[in-house]
Amino acid sequence: MNNIHQYWVYILSNKTRSVLYIGVTNNLYKRFIEHKTGIIPGFTSKYKCHYLVYFEEYHDINEAIVREKELKGWTRYKKEKLIRNNNPSLKNLAQEMNWE
Repeated sequence: MNNIHQYWVYILSNKTRSVLYIGVTNNLYKRFIEHKTGIIPGFTSKYKCHYLVYFEEYHDINEAIVREKELKGWTRYKKEKLIRNNNPSLKNLAQEMNWE
């Protein structure tokens, strides 16, 4: 039996795109909704990081965790460049996927 797992490293931002949050999950839709509705207390709730601006998909959780840590170690400039290379207008990708 072929058991394919999916994991995502994602970046959320606030309305003005002045705050960035990086996370990892095995269910991007569910995690986005948790952040959006404030079910997860903490940074994203406090700074209203309700906009999905970037994500990458992985099939190995260890690779996803390594990537998450790598991105968290980057400068803000490098993170913004990565986001803009894939999402130049900084759209909320959750809207593109009809999650809102």
